[in-house]
Amino acid sequence: MLSLTIFFPLAAGLLLLVPGVGPTAARWWWVVASAVEVALVAGLWWVYETPAEGSLAFDEQVPWIPGVDSSYHVGLDGLSLPLVAMTAVVFLACAVYSLRDDDRPRTQAALFLALEAVCLGLFAAADLILFFVFFDLSIVGMYVIIAGWGHGDRARSALTFFLYTFLGSLALLAGFIGLYLAADPHTFDMLELARQDPFAGRGTAGVVVLGAILLGLAVKTPTVPFHTWLPPAHTDAPAVGSAVLAGVLLKLGTYGFVRLGMALLPDAWRSWAWVVLVVGIVSVLWGALVALAQRDLKRMIAYTSVNHMGYVVLAVGAAGMVAADTAQARGVAVTGAVTQMVSHGLVTAALFLLAGLFLDRAGTYEIAEFGGLAARAPRTTVLFAVAAFASLGLPGLSGFIAEFQIFTGSIAAVPASALALLGILVIAGVLLWTLQRIFTGETRGRSGGFTDMRAHELWAVAPLLALSLAIGLVPRPLLDVIEPAATTVVAVLGR
Repeated sequence: MLSLTIFFPLAAGLLLLVPGVGPTAARWWWVVASAVEVALVAGLWWVYETPAEGSLAFDEQVPWIPGVDSSYHVGLDGLSLPLVAMTAVVFLACAVYSLRDDDRPRTQAALFLALEAVCLGLFAAADLILFFVFFDLSIVGMYVIIAGWGHGDRARSALTFFLYTFLGSLALLAGFIGLYLAADPHTFDMLELARQDPFAGRGTAGVVVLGAILLGLAVKTPTVPFHTWLPPAHTDAPAVGSAVLAGVLLKLGTYGFVRLGMALLPDAWRSWAWVVLVVGIVSVLWGALVALAQRDLKRMIAYTSVNHMGYVVLAVGAAGMVAADTAQARGVAVTGAVTQMVSHGLVTAALFLLAGLFLDRAGTYEIAEFGGLAARAPRTTVLFAVAAFASLGLPGLSGFIAEFQIFTGSIAAVPASALALLGILVIAGVLLWTLQRIFTGETRGRSGGFTDMRAHELWAVAPLLALSLAIGLVPRPLLDVIEPAATTVVAVLGR
């Protein structure tokens, strides 16, 4: 069932390449295939049972490259299942949003469906080579989306994105090879590597290998100072490209911190924890302050992503600062980190889809070009306000559940983590100031000819925010899945 869930979007995308498929049929096929994918993931969630330590639910393994003990090995646990579900929902929202897009819809739909399969495969991968293949394919897919359907200086932005993230993937591969060589017997299987813990007690060697893995993941996340590819990539990407890039692809990096760094190299992670913690704090503060200075709406949202991914990095760094009486707090921090990945995926995807309305209606993202938009576009105003409140962590929405856990656990484990609270304050100011400038006051500038959300745009954005509200009000179903896996990771770090 898991393999069907992973590869169904790819099969649906390949069918779109059959000659004779018209534009309207292609767009609706994308929606239907994405909706079926959400149903498949919902089925997985419905029958999911927490696996025993050292195992995965829906485990499937087939020999692939036997000479190096690499296999097609997939499975899910509480770290990956929520991200698989979030991925399916975000891609469905993008499919609905694109129902009236006339720019090569058949090719666009096929590409997005293939990219969805790649992202699902990475979150389910339990083999390092399989993980790496999906990781690199995601880079290629997003490069084509930015270069092919973007605007502005899209060629330069796509190339910058590709070079940064591809060089990061090479560092990641070097780390994987280091893990393989240290294992006895040699293997790329994640479960076997976790059982062996090949770098236990080996000091510098494990620290160097983890450093290579962290470099590759830090570029993908991205953290300061590896974040400079992100704002231009978002600015010049199409709205649906930005939604997938921020909502899903950034999580490939943060997920890797937990799945690869913390679980496979616990000794080295404890050595790197203070560096990860500092990078997280700096990313939180830097992302917030630079967002404050932006005049372009999309660049502003992009820098809030640097801030929000910084919360995740902060939490996993604090979780590595092992002390005898902080295990519960560190478990709360890791749970918050995974919850933040899900929350950010839903909320920031909604924000980027909403930002796409501004370019579509007015041809610009410049904040100063708008004012008093609430009178012209009440539905857009309400949804943008809800998304902004969710992003700044207002109680009752998913951002609050995630950030509350992150800071509760991180500050209990490392009191210095409280420095990052300033980031929440600044981001709140950024988002509220943006709301005030664009939507309040007298109608002016390009707001005069702005038309409100159409039905397909409303049905793309509203469900994302409804899920954020559901998580904020009733977080237990999500936390019941995440907490056992987070506790297991913290237990491994404490051994």
